[in-house]
Amino acid sequence: MPADMTVSLSAPLSVPSRITRGSRAWRSTGLALFLSGFSSFALIYCVQPLLPAFATGFGLTPAAASLALSLTTGMLALSIVALGALSQQLGRKGLMTASMLAAAALNLGAALVPGWQGLLAMRALEGLALGGVPAVAMAYLAEEVAPRDLGKAMGLYISGTAFGAMMGRVGMGLLLDWTDWRMAMAGLGGACLLAALGFILLLPPSRHFTRARAAGPGFHLAAWGRHLRDRRLLRLYALGFCLTSIFVTVFNYATFRLSAAPYGLSATQVSLIFLAFGFGVVSSNVAGALSDRIGRRPLLVLAFGLVLAGLALTLLAPIVAIFAGVALIATGFFIGHSLASSAVGATAAETKGHAAALYLLFYYAGSSVVGSLGGWFWQHLGWDGVAGLAAAMALAALALSAGVPGRAAARSAP
Repeated sequence: MPADMTVSLSAPLSVPSRITRGSRAWRSTGLALFLSGFSSFALIYCVQPLLPAFATGFGLTPAAASLALSLTTGMLALSIVALGALSQQLGRKGLMTASMLAAAALNLGAALVPGWQGLLAMRALEGLALGGVPAVAMAYLAEEVAPRDLGKAMGLYISGTAFGAMMGRVGMGLLLDWTDWRMAMAGLGGACLLAALGFILLLPPSRHFTRARAAGPGFHLAAWGRHLRDRRLLRLYALGFCLTSIFVTVFNYATFRLSAAPYGLSATQVSLIFLAFGFGVVSSNVAGALSDRIGRRPLLVLAFGLVLAGLALTLLAPIVAIFAGVALIATGFFIGHSLASSAVGATAAETKGHAAALYLLFYYAGSSVVGSLGGWFWQHLGWDGVAGLAAAMALAALALSAGVPGRAAARSAP
C-alpha cells in the first residue's frame, strides 16, 4: 500500500498539481471515496430498519432499541476527533483503510455475538473504528482536489454515503424475508470488506499532505481552539448538528410508525422507504457542482425548505404522502450535508483534518442526542411530536444558513 507523501526541506520546489475534474486521478479518487462513503454509512445505519425487530426480540422500548444506532454514532463522534487529529501524523489513506477493514470485521462480530449487551458493545466498537473515515476523507479532498472542483468532489463522496445509507437499510430489510438479522448483518460486513479492498487499489496517495511531526496534545488543542473560535466554522458545525438531528430522528421513528397500525407494514416493506435516499445520491452530486458556480447559501435555503415541506407531508395520513415527504426530507438533507461539509474544508485555512473532525463531532452528536430524544417524543406525542422536533431543527438550520460562506470561501482555500 503506498505511503502518504510528506513534505521536507529537500523536496523539489515544484508543487504537484491538484486533482482536477476529468483527469484519470479524478475518476479514481471519485470511485474510491464513493466506496468509502458507501461502506461507512451502510455499516453505521444498517440497524435502522431492524429497530422494531430489536424492540420485539429483546423486549425493549423504542428509545432503548435506538441505542443500537445512537451508541454507534456517539462513539463515532468521539473517535472522529481523535483519529482526525492522528491523521496529521499517520497519513490519510492508511488510516482510512484500517478503519474500513476494522469496521467491516466488527459488523461481522455484531452478527455473531449473543445478547443485547454484546450487540451494543460491538456496535460501540464499530463506531470507534469508523472514526478514521469521514473526517479524513473530507480532509483528503480539501488537500488534494483543486479548489474550483472541491464542491463537485465532495458531492461525489456524499452521494456515496447516500448510496451506502440506502443500500444498508434497504438491503437489510429485503434480506429479512430470506434470513434473520444476524445473517443480514454478516452479509453486509463481507460486502464492506470488499469495498475496503477496492478503496486500497483506487485511491491515489496524498501529494499535498504535510505530516505533522511529534505533535503533542498542545498542538491538537491549539488547532481545535482556533477552529472553535472561528464563527464561520461554528456556524457550519451547528448546521451539521441540525442536519443529522433531522435525518436520524425522522428515519428512526418512521420505521415504528409504518410498522404499527393502521399501516402494519412488514420489515421489507418498511425498508423500501429508504429508497428515498436515491434522491440524495443525485441531489448531493448536483448540489456540489452547482455550489461551485452559484454559491452555497441559496442552495442551503432550498435544502431546508425541502425538509420543511417534506415534514408537512408526513403529517398526512395517506402512505403516498408519507413516502413523498420522506423523499423531500432525504433530498434536502443530502443537499445540505454536501454543501456544509465542503464549506468546512474550504473555510479552514490549515489543519483541515481537525476542522473536519469538529464538524463531524457536532454532526454525529446530533444523531446520538436528538436521535435518542426523538424516542421520548414518539412515545408521548406520536408522529406529530417527532415531526415538530425535526421542524424546529430545520428552522434553526435555515436561520444559520444566512451566514454560511458562499463561493468566496471556496476560492480562498490554499
